Amino acid sequence: MILGGLGAELIKVERPDILYAEDDPRSWRPPFVGDENVYFLSVNRNKKSIAVNFKDPKNEKGCIPQLAGMCGVLVENDLSRKLDQMGLDYDHVHKAAPRLVYCSISGYGRTSPASHRPGYDSIASAVSGMMHITGPEDGDPVRPGVVMTDLATGLYTHGAIMAALLQRHRTGGGVHIDCNLLSSQVACFTHIVTNYLNSGKEARRWGNSP
Repeated sequence: MILGGLGAELIKVERPDILYAEDDPRSWRPPFVGDENVYFLSVNRNKKSIAVNFKDPKNEKGCIPQLAGMCGVLVENDLSRKLDQMGLDYDHVHKAAPRLVYCSISGYGRTSPASHRPGYDSIASAVSGMMHITGPEDGDPVRPGVVMTDLATGLYTHGAIMAALLQRHRTGGGVHIDCNLLSSQVACFTHIVTNYLNSGKEARRWGNSP
């Protein structure tokens, strides 16, 4: 979304057999514009879309390496690692497109012991400790009113991609970026973590207290 706002041409690749089921926000609760969810429209603005059948015996997936060779950045969030099985992982794609910036987004990182688990904003918000410090002083932990973990991950990913593009401009080579929800949310706890490391006092909920 951010890259599109800066003028990038974005092509979203989805599976045709579950086009309206794979991306959860497509079917979230109202408000809708026609048959489309407003949240889905907001985060997918400025994007083009194509549907590719990766299981087609005619090897229709061959268009993805071709696209990768034409594009500057590839972003994937394939939890099942089926892209690896089809030769569309970073190592294979990098050989065909050595200048490509290949970005993986997941819940816990591709090298984490929890890499096989799906990532959701609310889960990462709880696991990271965000909910522990959010809510009334004497009340229960509270989930933030907006998807802060998702947004933070998008911002960190955007910055990493921009840095990778600058590096490519200088060196001529692409790179693999590994971003995830949990690390992004923990990275937002700058003063919270520093306070604990220096004072040993665990952060708590303060409600609206300054």
